[in-house]
Amino acid sequence: MNLFNDFAVRVADILDRLGIVDDQGQPIPASRIVVEPPRDQSHGDLATNAALVLAKALGRKPRDLATEIAEQLAEDADVDAVEVAGPGFVNIRLAQSMWAHVLAGVLRDGTDYGRSDAGEGAPVNVEYVSANPTGPLHVGHCRGAVVGDVIANLLDFSGYAVTREYYVNDAGAQIDTLARSAFLRYREALGEEIGAIPEGLYPGDYLKEIGAALVEAHGDALLALDEADRLAVIRPFAVERMMAMIRDDLAALSIRHDVIFSERSLVSGDRDRVAEAMAALTERGLIYQGTLPPPKGQPIEDWEDREQTLFRSSQFGDDIDRPLLKSDGSYTYFASDIAYHYDKITRGFLDMIDVLGADHGGYVKRMKAAVTALTDGKGALSVELTQLVKLFRGGEPVRMSKRAGDFVTLRDVVDEVGADAVRFMMLFRKADAPLDFDFKTVTEQSRENPVFYVQYAHARCASVLRQAGEEVPDLAKAPEHLAEASLSRLDDPGELALIAKIAEWPRIALAAAEAREPHRVAFYLHDLASAFHGHWNRGKELPHLRFINADDPGSTQARLALVVATQTTLKAGLSVLGVTAPNEMR
Repeated sequence: MNLFNDFAVRVADILDRLGIVDDQGQPIPASRIVVEPPRDQSHGDLATNAALVLAKALGRKPRDLATEIAEQLAEDADVDAVEVAGPGFVNIRLAQSMWAHVLAGVLRDGTDYGRSDAGEGAPVNVEYVSANPTGPLHVGHCRGAVVGDVIANLLDFSGYAVTREYYVNDAGAQIDTLARSAFLRYREALGEEIGAIPEGLYPGDYLKEIGAALVEAHGDALLALDEADRLAVIRPFAVERMMAMIRDDLAALSIRHDVIFSERSLVSGDRDRVAEAMAALTERGLIYQGTLPPPKGQPIEDWEDREQTLFRSSQFGDDIDRPLLKSDGSYTYFASDIAYHYDKITRGFLDMIDVLGADHGGYVKRMKAAVTALTDGKGALSVELTQLVKLFRGGEPVRMSKRAGDFVTLRDVVDEVGADAVRFMMLFRKADAPLDFDFKTVTEQSRENPVFYVQYAHARCASVLRQAGEEVPDLAKAPEHLAEASLSRLDDPGELALIAKIAEWPRIALAAAEAREPHRVAFYLHDLASAFHGHWNRGKELPHLRFINADDPGSTQARLALVVATQTTLKAGLSVLGVTAPNEMR
């Protein structure tokens, strides 16, 4: 049950009964009308901005319209009180029976509580990680991996048909560098003294494994080949080994992709998909031969003072038009990226999400322009940028990984603190804000450690239920039985506040999915855990508020219903985040 959607429908029905139409007699679009918790909880349980949104179009004073809406809402049996506040907000206080209804709905929904069909099965492609296969994933990739994975989980939870995708940049100069670096380690594996790694090659020890594997596969035969033939053998071998390492690292975070798409496949075989994408833009009159003005201020990486093949990206919101061919006639990176997104479009995706590092910010406008052009405005690309992660240990910066050579790997972090801590903490700040990750904090068993605090709330719920099994063994405790309990007995302000927080989950989940902001779920779970721990502590001080009272089975059953609903909601949210919901903390 989504309490807020429920009352949004009731408000819409009221507007219909009031005959709210424009001067043409047509209903006024109400897309900006919301029902949400008021900013100040003392103002009520729900608030709507309906009067503020509609008043101008109707030529009416917002407070006058708000008063009419409030009068209608006051007649609703599930409403205890209504008031008009400020410039025209309508604040609603629910009848206590409504909270009992909400709680029963949570118990009946069980693990599906909060799940919706808002997406109506629409296909959406979420591309994330997509790191160059030239080394282990580092902690920056880790953040993008978690953010992308949870965006995909949220969209799935909200009724979309989600495809999780990884784009392998297995073409270009960096792959030649990888192959040359692997060949150096191959020579080392054959017993040659290679000395210091030459500048320009990858120095990490992880390449020793690839060098040894090349020896096992080819013996010393690669030494006799010229460089072109040698690189042709090593390139795919090294990429395959690196991708196996990357998939293994991601699996440690419980991340798996549905599609692994090769950049090289765009121009391999009997098809040139980059040419196909360029042809589609040419048909639309969006490619021309021209020159670009010299850049002002910061230099533009792909600017050349010559006539070249350009895409009219400025026609779709970009700052300038963009080149598609280099001076040697090869495709630019941008041309390949256009082709890749065109391939997604031909696979049926008009809704695409790319999760990229903050250093890709300059690419956002041009890629959005390309998708808009290729879909004639019917498709949409959302680019979510993730900021840097700084690692600390007790406030001191963490030293670099020896294995990687010059950075801390994703696997280093997961192996030390566990996947749950990594996933939760990567979301405990908005993705476009820098994140400080302190190993000491995320391993503490204290309130200062957010993931522990939330998981402990779930474990504490389980502990209460185990205790109830011992103290009142004959009491019916299955969710379907608890849903039929006398839930109206939950009348303490702390109990009602906890139910109100539980009721927010469906709204939070859908809003986080639509905004592509998974941090909202982490923040919400922390607030829910805080509400539960706070009420549990009140029971220690005030015995009549304890969850279990063997002398009052009716009260106990109602309060166990509250515990199960809390546990259900915590588990649902943690599942979306890809974090375990333990029944005991060890």
